[in-house]
Amino acid sequence: MLGGFRQVIQNEGASALLIGFGPTAAGYFLQGAFKFGGYEKAKNNRTAVYLASAGAAEFFADIALCPLEATRICLVSQPTFANGLLPAMGRIVKEEGIGAFYSGLGPILFKQFPYTMAKFVVFEKVSETILTKVNKETLSDDAKTGINLGSGLIAGLAAAIISQPTDTILSKINKTQGAPGEGTVSRLIKIGKELGIRGSYGGIGARLFMVGFITAVQFAIHGDIKRVLGATGGVEISK
Repeated sequence: MLGGFRQVIQNEGASALLIGFGPTAAGYFLQGAFKFGGYEKAKNNRTAVYLASAGAAEFFADIALCPLEATRICLVSQPTFANGLLPAMGRIVKEEGIGAFYSGLGPILFKQFPYTMAKFVVFEKVSETILTKVNKETLSDDAKTGINLGSGLIAGLAAAIISQPTDTILSKINKTQGAPGEGTVSRLIKIGKELGIRGSYGGIGARLFMVGFITAVQFAIHGDIKRVLGATGGVEISK
């Protein structure tokens, strides 16, 4: 990971690390709003409910994310493509049409479904396990935040490992044109075979660091907001 940072800075300058920041921020803001907002919980058969609700929430989240993710990948893979989010989106529409924004929807769903399901289910299971070992009535707010952080970190690591192969394939499929008449599934299989297990896990160290950190912070903020607002549902850590 550090070698990758040094190479990018040496070859393209430090500003290259921020290419695509606009669509990344906007896209994942919308995705997070749909994902966390759409994640409903129940006590009975809750593991199945966690999986189903996470998948449903992710579907709508990806509908919002996909155009911005396609724009981000264009900006990152072609730094001279446009000067920012809106000019890039305008050029994509002009040259390829609206449909180009959703050319990567299939791969995104393949990546995000297992990612989000693992993320929420692992978080709930880890935090539930911790809460069975402590007296919830005596937990301080800081301790609750710490449990959310720790559970979120473990959930992020698990989600990163599970979704890394499809994340790698998504990057490849957005950077290369498919053959005429070639479908999404056939492209996924083709690229997967070309990469192999080792290739599909390239860059896993950087992604473990990024996803683990982001997920820990997400769940800490999510839990604190629930506690402040008096929201209920799922693991009763917010009470």
